[in-house]
Amino acid sequence: MSWLRRIALSIGILTLVTLALAGRYYYRGFYKPSRRHSSHAPSLPDIELERVNAKAALQKDWIRRHGFNTGICFLVDMRLPSGKNRFFVYDLQKDSIVLAGLVAHGSGSASFSQSPSFSNTSGSGCTSLGKYRIGYPYQGQFGRAYKLYGLDTSNDQAFNRNVVLHSWTGVPEGETYPYPICNSRGCPMVSPGFLKQLQPLMDKAGKPILLCIFD
Repeated sequence: MSWLRRIALSIGILTLVTLALAGRYYYRGFYKPSRRHSSHAPSLPDIELERVNAKAALQKDWIRRHGFNTGICFLVDMRLPSGKNRFFVYDLQKDSIVLAGLVAHGSGSASFSQSPSFSNTSGSGCTSLGKYRIGYPYQGQFGRAYKLYGLDTSNDQAFNRNVVLHSWTGVPEGETYPYPICNSRGCPMVSPGFLKQLQPLMDKAGKPILLCIFD
């Protein structure tokens, strides 16, 4: 009977290891992390590029009237899968995307959510849609981060919710589509390499940069 117990124990250990690995890869997006950051301007399908261009065009007058930086803005298209570049640095003078990277959405009440759900409620863990003013940098739990001020009724609790722009090593540097990436707790969370590229743009902007998260 001892050999039966050994077999049962081996099967049990193998099952636990398999479940642990499956859970890890599901949460982290089934990707093999890459050290190389790919943030060049993406070649988007026409319909997706039109959405980004249209959203940027809608912001231009608002940006000018409210004293924001008229050179660039940040656009996040939550309709795109998380494994695709969907955080865009948009040149408002040339009407073009100049940088792009991955960004996580909030998991909401689930431990992992492949698609985003949206809420402005404290404790929801959800992404909030709308316009944000990117505020001052600080050193937080994940290193350098930037405070965010929600400018619409759909995201005006962002500062109180501690929704900030920050990076995390769990966000890969390159696209993983068709596989999703990890979730945040509502923050627009990017890769460390991408944040390093955004940093000088924000730090030397002179005027506040607009971040717009849309669906």
